[in-house]
Amino acid sequence: MNSAREMLTHRAAVGSVAPAARRFRDNLLLLPKILLTALVALAIANMVLGVFLRYVMVPISDWLDLPPLRFFWVEELGEYALAWLTMLGAGIGLAERAHFTLRLLTHHLPLRLQRIIHVVNHAIIVGFGLLTAWYGGRLVETNITLISPGLQISLAWLYASAMIGGVLIALYGFAMAIIDYRDVGHETGDEIGAVTGAGD
Repeated sequence: MNSAREMLTHRAAVGSVAPAARRFRDNLLLLPKILLTALVALAIANMVLGVFLRYVMVPISDWLDLPPLRFFWVEELGEYALAWLTMLGAGIGLAERAHFTLRLLTHHLPLRLQRIIHVVNHAIIVGFGLLTAWYGGRLVETNITLISPGLQISLAWLYASAMIGGVLIALYGFAMAIIDYRDVGHETGDEIGAVTGAGD
């Protein structure tokens, strides 16, 4: 009975703060989600176009004895799209709690220790994001004068995905550490069950 009353008191106390924090997080997620959706559409269209050019247009051009089609840029575009999809998706997945985790022990620990582990986990994630962003920035600086053979654009655009993705990972890791801090140890049984295949 006391635990249920504590749960209700906790949720009422957090209720006024959590919505504002979550709205801020959702606003931060809006642009990356739009970009991610556009990249998925671009990758699909690029793949379909590549198949069409290779298996339809090439035989037709050979049959008509026309100059060969050059579509090496299709593979490069796919590589660029995949790199950006991976790095943007990693940050968004973090903010949406979509990455796989396994909760076996932490929800049995004292509340204070659970919160310490929560903060430490997200501090490691932030550190990883910042390291990725730093190395990505170095790669951008190193390759900014190099031009890709197919698309004829700077290779910096490829490595910028690591820099931007690392910044997003660090930003969302920091945000999730704050937003979810007070919820640690107060999940319902259904919430714990839902993250047993995706928890600590």
